[in-house]
Amino acid sequence: MNIRYRSAAPRRHSKTLRLLAVTGGGLIAAVGLELFLMPHKLLPGGITGLSALIAHLTEMRLGLFLFLFNLPFILMSRRQISLRFALYTMLGLIGLTAGSLALHHFPAAVSEPLPAAIAGGLCLGLGLGISVRFGGLTAGSEQQSVRLLNGGPPKSAEMPIMLFNVAILLYGGSLFGWDQAMYSIIAYLLAFEALRFSLRDLSLTQAVWITSSKPEEIRRKLQQSLDREVKLVESSGPDGQPGTVFCLASRLEEEQLASIVHGCDKDSTIVINAARNNRIRALFRNKPPG
Repeated sequence: MNIRYRSAAPRRHSKTLRLLAVTGGGLIAAVGLELFLMPHKLLPGGITGLSALIAHLTEMRLGLFLFLFNLPFILMSRRQISLRFALYTMLGLIGLTAGSLALHHFPAAVSEPLPAAIAGGLCLGLGLGISVRFGGLTAGSEQQSVRLLNGGPPKSAEMPIMLFNVAILLYGGSLFGWDQAMYSIIAYLLAFEALRFSLRDLSLTQAVWITSSKPEEIRRKLQQSLDREVKLVESSGPDGQPGTVFCLASRLEEEQLASIVHGCDKDSTIVINAARNNRIRALFRNKPPG
């Protein structure tokens, strides 16, 4: 299977660099949690915030809950991502967990909650972003990151996510004080923005043209996996002439797309080009339910 880029080709990172970056991203996130947020009882929201809350309540180590609560997401998303991505995801989670356990007994890096919220939120967001960027993921699935970068979670999930985060912050505020809840909100917002900054160019929409002798099979599997419209431009001919399939994908989805196409037809050709036209990019939105 050949993959060609009509625009500037994205950088290909060596396996060693990816391993170091995924692990290092988890460690940076652990620094933000253990040296800044946890000592001041600040909860960044999400699964990480829930892990921190339960760690405070049980007086057990944060790393244990980070691993236990994130592991199910990796296992549930295994069918939607390639084995290689799943392994990098697990490595990122192990880096986050190991870093949290190693830093548990270190004193707080700062004594005031406001700078702790700022530094902790930035470290957490940048660390997770680095881990995602180089192939691992410590806070959800690849598909969730694509949706985050393109405007947020699905509409059906917005209210449960908001209620979940509000419940964590309210409960944390009732336990540790409302000043801590305010600083927790600051940490959460900074972590969110730092994550978006780390991944800002991974959401760039790319036009993908696939030439294969099995275009209909590829179209069907890509449409199921990417959850968006995939166009059959030209069917395969009666004498074995290859057909053409068109779709849009982000750089974060590139490996998943290539794996699906490769599984259908090893001799297919993939041509990737930047999609800058707004009318074309509109196809990148997820299909409406039903």
